[in-house]
This record gives sequence, C-alpha cells and structure tokens, in this order.
Amino acid sequence: MLTRLQKILSTAGIASRRAAETLIAQGRVSVNGATVLELGSKADPEVDDIRVDGRRVKPAARRRYFLLNKPKGFISTRSDPQKRPTVIDILARHGITDYVYPVGRLDYESEGLLILTSDGDLAAQLTHPSHGVAREYEVRVLGVPDEHEVQRIARGVVVDGRRTAPADVQVIKVLESPNGRVETLLSMVIHEGRNRQVRKMCDAIGHPVARLRRVSIGPIADERLRPGDFRELSPQEVAALRKVAGQAPRVSPTESPAPGTKPAAGTRAAVSPRARRSRSAPARTPRRPTRRDRPPRG
Repeated sequence: MLTRLQKILSTAGIASRRAAETLIAQGRVSVNGATVLELGSKADPEVDDIRVDGRRVKPAARRRYFLLNKPKGFISTRSDPQKRPTVIDILARHGITDYVYPVGRLDYESEGLLILTSDGDLAAQLTHPSHGVAREYEVRVLGVPDEHEVQRIARGVVVDGRRTAPADVQVIKVLESPNGRVETLLSMVIHEGRNRQVRKMCDAIGHPVARLRRVSIGPIADERLRPGDFRELSPQEVAALRKVAGQAPRVSPTESPAPGTKPAAGTRAAVSPRARRSRSAPARTPRRPTRRDRPPRG
C-alpha cells in the first residue's frame, strides 16, 4: 500500500515525522535508487527499496517506549556536533541499540523525565501543539516573585514575539541558603513545547531559573526513577499516553516491554501529586522566609 515517506520513516523508527521531512528535503532519502525531494512522495514499504543515507529502511521488529530521568549535562538528541554526551549514550551504555529518539527536549542544563521511542506516530501526536499535552516542571527561580508576576506567567507572557499559552503556576515555598541567597520553588504546568520556554517565561518576569526539572509528561510520572536511570513504559502507560495524545488506545505484542523488563517499583501511570491539585485555585502569594525555612548548615 502506498504511504507517505515521512510516515514510513517514522513507523520504522528512523525519525519523527517532522525530522523525516527534513531528511527528505536534504536529499538523504531514496526510493528504488532515485533520490526523493518531494515531501508528498509515497512508496510501498513492502515492495519498494527505501533507504536513508544509503541504509535500507526496514520496519521495526517492535516499538520501544522508554522513560528516562535525564541528568544535567546531557543533550536530548540522538547526536551532538559538539560531541557532548546525549541521552542515547545513556541507553547505549546498557545495551539498548534500538533506533529510538526523544519526544520533545530538555536543554543541556535541565533535568527530569523524557520519553524516547521508535513510535513516530505517537511522538508526533505528543509534540503537536494542537493536543496540548501537559508537562509539569519543578522550577527554582532567583528571588521571590510577587502575586502579580506569578499571574503574568499564568496568563501568558511574550516570548520570542509570541505570547505563551496560559499556564498553571503554584508557589511551593521560598528557600534561603546560608549565604543569604533567596530562591522560590514553583510548580509550572505548560501545554506547549517551545524552545527553552519555561526559562524564557521566568526571564520575562525578571526571575531567572536556577534549576529546572520536569516531573511529569501527560499522565506519566515516576518519583522513584533516579537521574540517569530509565525503564520501559508498561502497555498501560503507553495506552494512557495515546489517550491524551488523541490516538485510539491499542496494545499489541509489538509494544510490550522486553522480556524480563518490569516497571520500577511504585511507579504509576498518573500525574504527580502537585499536578493532581486543583488548578483553579489562585496562586498563593509567597511569604518571606523564616528561620524554619532555612536548610540546616553543613
């Protein structure tokens, strides 16, 4: 059956549909020996010889879905021209050689949950702006934002010439270090995936980010997954992701975890406790730190 090339590549786990379009435009895709440059081109994966950079494209034996707790100092791409370590390197160290790619990104300095998969259709759905899949972050910012500044973020601020969509913002607590530096811990839930969006939103109100950690993606959270660790998503978690991404739920043998792989103990396909709080409540006005808020010395 004739299918668009970008869908064939994403289904085979070569790249997301958007990245596949770039590969085609760059002249890196051929069908039966002829280079293809038209994005609307179609082929039959069962009959045609489809290649990327000269390498034959074969359907993935089974789709893989990983949840990784990205540590600071890693790039959320398959490769990096500057030779910095990537999230793919973390999987490779543990013998994972499947062609998976990150769904969305976390910048070099940021930490937290990241999904990597060979399922191009799901990846495209999760990152498409029209679906507005929620992502929750723990954000430590410099200083203490007042109520007006918090509400500015909640309503949307102008970033790179465009106003951000409304966000859910909660002030968790104010922190003061022994040297007198004051920071505020925020919980932020956004429904977009723009480049360095959370950092730029906080910059816009004059409170730069000191630390940024993603704690949930849609219904997926895992408080026990340590930085640098990863696990396969369960079929139930994949179905939950498909539901929020607007796909019909389906579970097949090609999507089950590898034999012997079990979800981390205590994990669940649900949003984190902060995300379950009512988002209709107004943001709390932060109070000034007291002695009780200060962390113990040493």
